[in-house]
Amino acid sequence: MALSIQEARTLIKDVRQTLMEKRNVVATGIGYKYVDGRKTDTLCLVCSVEHKQDMRSLSLAERIPPEFDGLPTDVYTTGPLSIFQNHKARHRPAVGGISLGHFAITAGTLGCTVMKDGEKYILSNNHVMANSNDATLGDDILQPGPTDGGSRQNDVLARLSDFVPIEFDNGSDPGNGGGGSGCSIANASANILNAMSAMAGRKSRLKAVYTPRAAENLVDAAIAKPINQDDLSTEIMEIGTISDVAEGLLGMDVKKSGRTTAFTEGQILQIDVTSRVSYGAGKTATFVDQLMAGNMSAGGDSGSAILNGNNEIVGLLFAGSSNSTIINRIQNVFELLNIGLPG
Repeated sequence: MALSIQEARTLIKDVRQTLMEKRNVVATGIGYKYVDGRKTDTLCLVCSVEHKQDMRSLSLAERIPPEFDGLPTDVYTTGPLSIFQNHKARHRPAVGGISLGHFAITAGTLGCTVMKDGEKYILSNNHVMANSNDATLGDDILQPGPTDGGSRQNDVLARLSDFVPIEFDNGSDPGNGGGGSGCSIANASANILNAMSAMAGRKSRLKAVYTPRAAENLVDAAIAKPINQDDLSTEIMEIGTISDVAEGLLGMDVKKSGRTTAFTEGQILQIDVTSRVSYGAGKTATFVDQLMAGNMSAGGDSGSAILNGNNEIVGLLFAGSSNSTIINRIQNVFELLNIGLPG
């Protein structure tokens, strides 16, 4: 016979401490059991965990039994539980996952701390710290970002050190300056055909037409050097420290901490992605070798570090939509900026 809700409430008082001592359990409570994603009318003892683990990796003592004294159990994944911290406030030392930006933009996210030539640097996006190519090396980087109250008078955390330029689609005709291989080929072809026309006695001439092709980008990334090395922490808010670098794999569970949506989790739904991304004002750029996750971000989360369940960094968030998130592979980011992880 099923227990009443009062009996269930009495029982949980007797067993909650035992359950809370199990690895990965962060909360216990009374709720309704879910089967195949659907709520049933069966009362159960719910054990909330940071993430579900393979039963084979748990000892018998660590496993949650299927029931306690006739009360079924259920496991619910919450992720880590913590107080809601203000990602848009001023933080010193600054940590990953908080508001930051070039003085001329609104705000993005401080991704994480990286190392170059033995010193700490901030990693984020080009469009967050280099104003989509329009910045100058040495420009002020504010924390918090301008839209969150950051000012050049009081909140300069770092200065732009390096960025990978974004090659935008539909570039302008290089004109007399030339330089592009497509332009050279077009001019050469026109010259040959015009010479043939002259030999044939024709007066009309062919004009070289330059048709730009979409350039392919690997990353939207930049680094900035803090004015004071002690003002930059290796922590990421609500996540902790990065343990290592890993490859983003299809189906991998991932997480991030960002300025707008704080801590969120998702899954890599596609790899080897080619995508066309809007940068506003009619500008688009094509990116290749990207990762795509589901809805785990919003505007202002650009620059967030993407980690797997082992706190290994796999990517750098830079774009998305209402249901998708586009991520640079971290290997491409590190190689193009010649950076690595601390320690």
